[in-house]
Amino acid sequence: MKTKFIIGLLAIGLLFPINSIGQTLPSGQSIADKTHARNEGISMSRKLTMELKDKRGKVRVRETTSLRKYFGDEKRLAIFYLTPKSVMGTAFLTYDYPDASLDDDQWLYMPALRKTRRISAANRGDYFLGTDLTYEDIKLETRISRDDYNYKTIGKETIDGQECFVIEGIPKNNEIAKELGYSKAKLWVDATIWMLRKADSWDVAGNHLKTIEIKDIKKVQGIWTYHQIDVKNHKTSHETIFRIHDIDYQNEINDDAFTKEALVNGL
Repeated sequence: MKTKFIIGLLAIGLLFPINSIGQTLPSGQSIADKTHARNEGISMSRKLTMELKDKRGKVRVRETTSLRKYFGDEKRLAIFYLTPKSVMGTAFLTYDYPDASLDDDQWLYMPALRKTRRISAANRGDYFLGTDLTYEDIKLETRISRDDYNYKTIGKETIDGQECFVIEGIPKNNEIAKELGYSKAKLWVDATIWMLRKADSWDVAGNHLKTIEIKDIKKVQGIWTYHQIDVKNHKTSHETIFRIHDIDYQNEINDDAFTKEALVNGL
């Protein structure tokens, strides 16, 4: 009798939505993996303008050149500050290794100190040069960490007219949570191009900390590319807007641009 009742429910469609959700939503981990499998080209050069706005509305502007190149599965990213004079010559370099057992290497050159400082894994949750993104956020760009969180897919929502999978991430342990500065993340990933479109994060005390929005996504030389990132820090009311332009995936970039020597010598 019980079996006939369940079959009857299935027949009238009362149970189907529950099963369909389980079958159609990919796992959070597979979504994170797909953000790393997305085509980003072998190399890329671009101009990156950072607008830093404090809670009183005062705006500071930073102009940079950013270079990125893949060496096999290893990604290297370099950022060189051009203006204003107070930060000109500052440079950042990261080596993003595919092997999860290896800590990524990151270095920051500060011309005022004439010193290149290595950023340790313990500092990856520090904010990047006055912006509202951390060193880890800068490294990942619009990808999602494959190794730091336990993920759960919680639904689908539309962002800027595009269907997105919504996933929740909880750091795998307290040490990772302290390193990242996050106790939880909610992420919206485009279900077609596998690019992050929005992210909310909560601090280690459970307070809503930050919202990141990825905007103006369109193809450049056949590659899906974002042109703006808006970041709002809910705790400090500080905001950062990243505007990306002059993007070129066909520019041949010399390997020497991704060395500690290049940080000191500049482009």
